Amino acid sequence: MSEAKIIAVAGKGGVGKTSVSAAMVRLLTGTYPDKRILAIDADPAVGLSTALGIEPGRTLDDIRKEITGEVTEREGGGVGDILESVKGRLTQAMQHTGGYDFFAVGRPETAGCYCAVNTYLRQVISLLIHDYDYVVVDSEAGIEQVNRRVLEKVTHLILISDASKKGTQVIKTVKAVADELVMYEKCGAIINRVTEPEAMEHVDTGGIPILAVIGEDAGQTEFDILGKSVFDMPDGAEILQGTKKALKELQIL
Repeated sequence: MSEAKIIAVAGKGGVGKTSVSAAMVRLLTGTYPDKRILAIDADPAVGLSTALGIEPGRTLDDIRKEITGEVTEREGGGVGDILESVKGRLTQAMQHTGGYDFFAVGRPETAGCYCAVNTYLRQVISLLIHDYDYVVVDSEAGIEQVNRRVLEKVTHLILISDASKKGTQVIKTVKAVADELVMYEKCGAIINRVTEPEAMEHVDTGGIPILAVIGEDAGQTEFDILGKSVFDMPDGAEILQGTKKALKELQIL
């Protein structure tokens, strides 16, 4: 199997980051029905499961808490056993659909030292992703949490913003942090929920290539309010067409 394409999606809250992530999963499963696809919800809000139309199960944070005591007890030995235990629990926690697998990271770390546990989790996830052709990670705005809690490397970093200065400032900050903390091969931006095309004249991404511009879509807003699945959207939906354009720009589709 060729190296997995790992697509991390980040951006300011409220700009449609999760909707774009869900659209990517739909487009990838529709385009590559024979490929193995993994969706990871790394946002504590756990909204990706809703957008995909599935019920969230046990999270990575649940597993982290379960094994913390075991790591403490076995400190200095039994690493192989712990890794096997983590892998088994993570595999069980994954939800399998007809076209992709899914798991959620869950809430941020709480009180207590998770350093060793996070190391084991990253090792196991790094092993698991090699079983997939495409991995979509719906992350928090701070891309460093992907590095700290899930992955050390992604192949594609896609930054989502609206046309506001606040939104573009966030993606420029995320890009700067990612340049230091996360290894990635390609980076680009999607400008979402653009109400007036003229507004794009004032959008400054700081040199981040714009992969697609997506207009405001009343249908998308209705889907979000009703909590309906991206798989129920019509093919011509703005979010699907814009996301498709971005993936084609990156030669993923």
